[in-house]
Amino acid sequence: MEPLHLQDVSGSFWENVRRNSRNRVAVNTPVLEPVSFRHVPVLAQTVADLLVQDPGGVYVDGTIGGGGHAAALAERLNPAGRLFGIDRDKEALDAVRHRLPNTERLMLHYGNFLDIPELLDTNGIENVDGILLDLGVSSYQIDAPGRGFSFTHDGPLDMRMDRNLIVTASDLVNHAPREKLIRIISQFGEERMVKPIVRVILETRQRHPVETTGQLASLVRSVVRGRDAIKSCSRVFQALRIAVNEELDTLEAALPTLIFRLKPSGRIAVIAYHSLEDRIVKQTFQKLEKGCICPPEWPVCLCKRSPAIRSVVRRPAVPDEKEIQLNSRSRSARLRAAERLPDLRSGA
Repeated sequence: MEPLHLQDVSGSFWENVRRNSRNRVAVNTPVLEPVSFRHVPVLAQTVADLLVQDPGGVYVDGTIGGGGHAAALAERLNPAGRLFGIDRDKEALDAVRHRLPNTERLMLHYGNFLDIPELLDTNGIENVDGILLDLGVSSYQIDAPGRGFSFTHDGPLDMRMDRNLIVTASDLVNHAPREKLIRIISQFGEERMVKPIVRVILETRQRHPVETTGQLASLVRSVVRGRDAIKSCSRVFQALRIAVNEELDTLEAALPTLIFRLKPSGRIAVIAYHSLEDRIVKQTFQKLEKGCICPPEWPVCLCKRSPAIRSVVRRPAVPDEKEIQLNSRSRSARLRAAERLPDLRSGA
């Protein structure tokens, strides 16, 4: 997937973004009850079963959110075990601080899971026993109108998981060039009606800015009618969210690095919620499971490559019907896990 880089869009786009970030004010939205941080962990016990092989080991929850998975992992650790939790959403970290104590055994950090190697280096840790990535958006972020992730309630068109990010969904919708919007919604949302949707967005933003989730959803519904409208809204919102947070590029860059920070027999578990995420995880695992890649006709191996991991689940683990009934948002979850193999060539 193509990342959202400065060179991808015109200078006028970034001039508008910088001006908006300086002058950004709250959008007039309905007054709604505040949303407490709630995020039901998906496949929590399965994750703990797969990851915690050494109760005295070091583990990292790279998307700690509300702390549900972290709590399940912490229950499996003995007094020697340590758990690092990292999240790019400061509201999530505030919530988990109230739920779980920030002690020597559990250390919380603000950041992206791409920052995990730096976090480990800072704490003098070379390799860990397990890493968890629970991808996508949390239930809290979806349910909080002020975060702008959902079209269920009207709210500012934001979608930043990390509020320190500069670009919002509103910036993209109102200032990104036509071809950029088409590429975002087509690649990250896989929406078939992308061109007429973008045309309506462009026509509308010439008259007035599109500033709320309700406004954007109404534009999509003006193009896609009937039962398909909700699916198209979901795809457009997903696409903008992925672009704003650079989710797929971060995942693709981080996965190999994180795998090589595992100890031999250490494990990584990744929960994906749509095919774009899951495809990156699957392809990364497959690539690192391969050994020699020399042409078969060569008499000796020259690539000096050995398998780095092995999958520990034959097929992605999925929630059962009971979990789906309790948490309908878990329906699309796919859990893949892999175990780090010793480097046979170095004797590690």
